[in-house]
Amino acid sequence: MSSSGTLCFVESPVQLLNVLEWAHSDGPAGGHATVVVLSPTDPMTRGQLRRVAELAREEGHTVRWEEARGGAAAPFQTIGGLAGPLRAADRIVLGDPFSRYVQLLLTITRARDLVVVDDGTATMEFVSQLAGGERLVRWHRRGGRPAPRDLVFGPVASAARRRLTPRAGGRRSVSLFTSMPVEGVPEGVTVTENTYAWTRARFGPPRLTRGADLVGTSLVETGVVDLDRYLVAVRELAAAHGATRYFAHRRESADKLHRLAVETGLEVVRPDLPLELIARRGPIGRTILSFPSTVVHTLPIALEGTGVKVAVCEIDPAWLTAGVSAHAQGFLAGIADSARDVRTV
Repeated sequence: MSSSGTLCFVESPVQLLNVLEWAHSDGPAGGHATVVVLSPTDPMTRGQLRRVAELAREEGHTVRWEEARGGAAAPFQTIGGLAGPLRAADRIVLGDPFSRYVQLLLTITRARDLVVVDDGTATMEFVSQLAGGERLVRWHRRGGRPAPRDLVFGPVASAARRRLTPRAGGRRSVSLFTSMPVEGVPEGVTVTENTYAWTRARFGPPRLTRGADLVGTSLVETGVVDLDRYLVAVRELAAAHGATRYFAHRRESADKLHRLAVETGLEVVRPDLPLELIARRGPIGRTILSFPSTVVHTLPIALEGTGVKVAVCEIDPAWLTAGVSAHAQGFLAGIADSARDVRTV
């Protein structure tokens, strides 16, 4: 396969990092891909994406930055500009199968080789829904009634799900590149383990500090966890484990982080790269504390052999906002329970 026939779509720094990991793992077959960044509007996410895009260019990949959300006409311009490359591509690599943008683009492509790389713990939910033939919906919205726009977009989402289903006889292959503990993988989907080999070869090992570091989460921003309860939990967790720094999630709001710094005394750090790279570059605490999130799965892999310990703090049901589905509660618990080489605090 010609390397020029590989087209990748990413919308977050983690997705772009895992495209680099996939290309490294795939060796010569991965070739030099064209990576299309469907840029979000959030400033912190954009900043991290630009930094990881620099790394991608250094690895020899072509990066095409699309202001995909830059106004009412932007989606039409983006999709129109990508129609030709989509039809010509032999292989499509994507980081977020739940993205409406990506689902729409999948209806255009004729590629017979589809690769899904990690978008964090959402990968676990994607596998479950694909295996069950369900509509693709993000975990914190699953179990609720579909919104009107979900119903309008339904035919496109159904078409995308069919495109992500393997077809016999080599007519379409679907593979998953993941560091997540996935179960019930649909028949015909090939799974390759993401060992963060590129990250471990490129960065570190880090210098370790004496204290602990705490990793933030966007569960408040997604409406799952109550803000006041979250701040109390962070304060108590930091006091119990001697944490001094709080690594903010890229989606956490400035107002929330200001309150957190004032009420907990923690130094708030807004990373310019995904935490897997920040931790490998160091300095980093000997213990990393996190609520249930992607990093309780990825950091033990990325930091293997460094002596850093990762601990997960489970979400107390009392912290949840009204209306959070039972499925969402179970999903959070499953993230903590399935993490390898991680202790619970």
